Amino acid sequence: MGFSESPHSDHTASIEPTSTQIRRWRRYLADELAEAAIYQHLADRAPAQQGEILHQVAVAEDRHAEHWRRLLGPHGEKRGRPSLRSRALMFLAKHFGTVFVLALLQRAESRSPYREDPDATEAMAADEAIHEEIIRALATDGRTRLSGNFRAAVFGANDGLVSNLALIMGIGATGVSSSIVMVSGIAGLLAGALSMGAGEFVSVRSQRELLDASRPTQVTLSVAPELDLNANELTLIYRARGMSEEAAEHRAAERMGHFDCDCDPSLSFQDAKARAALNPGRPEQEDPREAEDNQALGTDLGAAASSFCFFASGAIVPLLPYFFGLGGGPALIVGMLLVGLALIVTGGCVGLLSGASPLKRGLRQLAIGYGAAIATYVLGLAFNTTVA
Repeated sequence: MGFSESPHSDHTASIEPTSTQIRRWRRYLADELAEAAIYQHLADRAPAQQGEILHQVAVAEDRHAEHWRRLLGPHGEKRGRPSLRSRALMFLAKHFGTVFVLALLQRAESRSPYREDPDATEAMAADEAIHEEIIRALATDGRTRLSGNFRAAVFGANDGLVSNLALIMGIGATGVSSSIVMVSGIAGLLAGALSMGAGEFVSVRSQRELLDASRPTQVTLSVAPELDLNANELTLIYRARGMSEEAAEHRAAERMGHFDCDCDPSLSFQDAKARAALNPGRPEQEDPREAEDNQALGTDLGAAASSFCFFASGAIVPLLPYFFGLGGGPALIVGMLLVGLALIVTGGCVGLLSGASPLKRGLRQLAIGYGAAIATYVLGLAFNTTVA
């Protein structure tokens, strides 16, 4: 899990540190202690295996903290404060789920300053690189569970924010009354939410049907006794499923009753997949990749409901100024500000889960959304009309 410190890791302890070093080391010590507490807190709430892994990472962070204690010596009696990032991570670890916290921790480990700091050991820098991969692996499971419905939710919210803001700005630019703009926005909300929900339902259901159509049947169990031994097409089934010719012949012989065991060591993973289809009563032979596909895909109703609700929640944001009595230019400006804030939040969430910069992802979402809205507003000005 970790690396032991090199024997000369505390060579700077014999030299009186500068005030700059003392401040930096105190900050490192505080951050390491905070991160160890975060990992231990997550370990206490995690399943057994994942909890043990997180506990070992916490132990490694404590080991890093001890390195800074040794360097600080008597200067370590005065404790520094953890960074704002560490305090925010602790707050999130205590009050929210592990998925976002692990994603943030992954990013934090990837930005460790130890590789460039001469006062940190090479082993510590290597530890941090390994920690990033450990947290990436642990975060992957949570991302997989969220990916299906979360994808529908994020895309639905962003579509609602951008499309309805663009619609309202385009209509508002033509000079019509605020009531018409509001009614048009409500119509856009309902039409878009229903369309998104129906489209997501059809998309996920169709993808599931394609997966079901590709799943092998158990026809070989029912017709094997009647097959012509001299023209045995059973081997063609197994070869079509990915088996080698030799493995297919062996498997066909099993089905014909020439072997009592299901024990050909030459069978590949693809062969095991075919075998699992022929023996549905053996859960240990279930194809894990098939289970992962279904898990990542999500449910059709869940995806449809997420798309509908999140599109509607996004589409209502630019309408809020009109509900509170604003109209004309002020309503458009306030609506743009509210949508801009929402776009930064949704983009930041995607950035967190992907391990990328939340700020960059948020600004990217903002630029795309404002670009579409401003383009529509310009088109509305081009067709400017006033309703009597």
